[in-house]
Amino acid sequence: MSPTIDSASGGTPFISADTAVEQHGSVRLDVRWTLGGPSREADYAAGHLPGAVRLDFDRDVCGPVGPVGGRHPLPEPEALQAVLRAAGIDDDSRVLVYDDGDGMAAARTWWTLRWAGVDRAQVLQGGIKAWTGAGFPLETQTPQPKPGTVTVRPGQLPVLDAEAAADWARTRELIDVRAPERYRGEMEPVDPVAGHVPGAINLFLGEDDLADAPRLHERYAPHPEAAYYCGSGVGAARTALAVTAAGLPTPPVYIGSWSDWVSRGRDVATGEER
Repeated sequence: MSPTIDSASGGTPFISADTAVEQHGSVRLDVRWTLGGPSREADYAAGHLPGAVRLDFDRDVCGPVGPVGGRHPLPEPEALQAVLRAAGIDDDSRVLVYDDGDGMAAARTWWTLRWAGVDRAQVLQGGIKAWTGAGFPLETQTPQPKPGTVTVRPGQLPVLDAEAAADWARTRELIDVRAPERYRGEMEPVDPVAGHVPGAINLFLGEDDLADAPRLHERYAPHPEAAYYCGSGVGAARTALAVTAAGLPTPPVYIGSWSDWVSRGRDVATGEER
């Protein structure tokens, strides 16, 4: 596991549409995605930020799904490097990532870029809706970027595996950000087993306003040694983005999350933790 990375090392994780439109030379990544839904190729073709390269979230940002590892595992470094170079990313590139605006796919992409050593990555606050809402244009042309030269350096953000997550729950604070009924094991719409990691507590991700840094600080500052998990590492990455936006150190993430935990046949807890 890598040491915790202070948020200051990567600067603010957000960029507004007003600032982004004036920022020239950045690489723009369109990662719009719907959990369990169809590919978003048609949406990209219908209109995207000028110059934006489309990444398929499941194929390009995450690794292939296996019998263990969860539904959105980390990509192999070599595969990710090829994707990022094809998008035109160099080691010193500014990278702007956007989705529909909920911040889920964009946050996981931002987290993956930071994990890979791409420090100058930011998420477009409010996503493509904020861009069009500000009156800025879209385009339909598919860009042909000059291949980049970025070198992926995995491990630049702290990552937990199942054993480390179990230890974190015993010795520090492991936070499950899924809906309370999923945490308690009352229902599970995606994974084959309901419940939570024994010893984990619940702090529902909900609809955090990622632009409200003081509120985020109030919410997450009481958990200075917490690590986070969700269903498959997407919501937990969004929480890591929220914590970083609050001016706090980027926390450890159990990137395989619940889907990895149950794939390994680990012990399951239900109800509330005492």
